[in-house]
Amino acid sequence: MSKRIPISFEFFPPKTDIGAEKLRAVHQELQQLNPEFFSITYGAGGSTRERTLAAIDDFNGKGTAVAPHLSCIGDDKARIAELLDLYKAKGIDRIVALRGDLPSGQVGLGELPYAQDLVRFIREHSGDHFHIEVAAYPEMHPQADSFDNDIKRFVEKANAGANAAITQLFFNPDAYFYFCESVEKAGINIPIAPGIMPITNASSLIRFADSTGADIPRWIRKQLASYGDDNQSIQAFGHEVVFKLCERLIAGGAPSLHFYSMNQTEPTRRLVIDLGLN
Repeated sequence: MSKRIPISFEFFPPKTDIGAEKLRAVHQELQQLNPEFFSITYGAGGSTRERTLAAIDDFNGKGTAVAPHLSCIGDDKARIAELLDLYKAKGIDRIVALRGDLPSGQVGLGELPYAQDLVRFIREHSGDHFHIEVAAYPEMHPQADSFDNDIKRFVEKANAGANAAITQLFFNPDAYFYFCESVEKAGINIPIAPGIMPITNASSLIRFADSTGADIPRWIRKQLASYGDDNQSIQAFGHEVVFKLCERLIAGGAPSLHFYSMNQTEPTRRLVIDLGLN
């Protein structure tokens, strides 16, 4: 059994009524694992705003804190201020502040082009009301020109007022520990939660990782490829890989684990239980 540390789960807003009903069931099931909070994603330029708000209303006030994602690129201060006021009125006090992706076809980065600008604006507008999580990239942001500059950008987000961070998915624990050490050397000591992606489907994992710049080690790719369409073997192997990753992270001092649930109860629930974190 691993040392018990806090856990959290990420959802994305469903596109259909059936998806929304399923997510309500997943939320209820995962809430039994006593997470610290649930985060809910927010599309580029607020493209999923209404669906994100609907999911927030479904889960807010039901025993576990809700942390909406809020992206700033291509958006304006007035609309972000409106959202902050709305969240505050709903009793929400935690936000995941991100730069986000520029919506397709849009020109210009908007009034708040970078995550540190968003964090600073949240503090200026709402003071210390919100606990602010930001993103961290153990293997570098895909658009960063160097590791050192990526660390500088992270330091800027922390100095702007971020309380904590959640990493992009990764499968190399050494990358996480090196990132944390580099941040500490730069004088930043906020908690950095590893972002954990369960492995359930080889093609979707590879597609998602490639789109975000996350590295899937060659030995994992090769092993997944060897199973072909044998989903049972893929899931058994995936569970072993991610379980051992989490064990290593916990043993190394990770402050918490943030699971990308993909709106599924399993295999996240199994990982949490097998790790003794429930």
